[in-house]
Amino acid sequence: MSLKAELAVANHILFKQRVVDGFGHVSVRDPDNPERFFLSRSMAPALVTEGDILTFGPDGEAIGDDRKAYLERYIHSEIYRARPEVMSVVHSHSAAVIPFGLVRSMPLRPVCHMCGFVHSAGAPVFEIRDYAGDSSNLLVDSRALGKNLTEVMGGENAVLMRGHGSTVVGRNLREAVFRGVYLEVNARLQAEALRLGEPTYMTDGEAASVDAMNAATLERAWGLWVREAEGA
Repeated sequence: MSLKAELAVANHILFKQRVVDGFGHVSVRDPDNPERFFLSRSMAPALVTEGDILTFGPDGEAIGDDRKAYLERYIHSEIYRARPEVMSVVHSHSAAVIPFGLVRSMPLRPVCHMCGFVHSAGAPVFEIRDYAGDSSNLLVDSRALGKNLTEVMGGENAVLMRGHGSTVVGRNLREAVFRGVYLEVNARLQAEALRLGEPTYMTDGEAASVDAMNAATLERAWGLWVREAEGA
């Protein structure tokens, strides 16, 4: 399967796992030209095919294709520009994650052994008002805002976006999808635990250990998700 075909499948998986709906997107860096990346044209993720995948340059603009692109493609371009180790980016509006970007006194922290990629102190939160004022549309729709988001994210694997959603990164496409799915799972579990009392969060050491373990075993989940999403 080509990388573009696998990217189309990644879109379907994220929809099937309820991380994205009609909105949200996933990209992957071009392994043959690291300054470029692949991302679908602007459309619902569940409908993406290999033929819908466009190639983008480091400025976040499509190369040789005038089909409509996602407004927030600059999330992807600026992360790739700043972080050469990142090979894939997922941006979503998954519902369980959003509250943790609204209540700043309660950060999203790792509680589940599938979520060691989240920093033990909590995922950073991008407050767009700090950069675009109090009348923005909450979208990261410019290179400047993409750079601002990337700076807030720093070297972390996940960043929340107040009133909007989240962005996760991975060292490959499958890892980014895995993290997109389990960020939502972690948010649901943390919210449920908080109804019972104060959760026991992972330490830095635990988070690092489980993240390494998951990186070595995520193919198991990927195979299942492909079957569920593609029906084969």
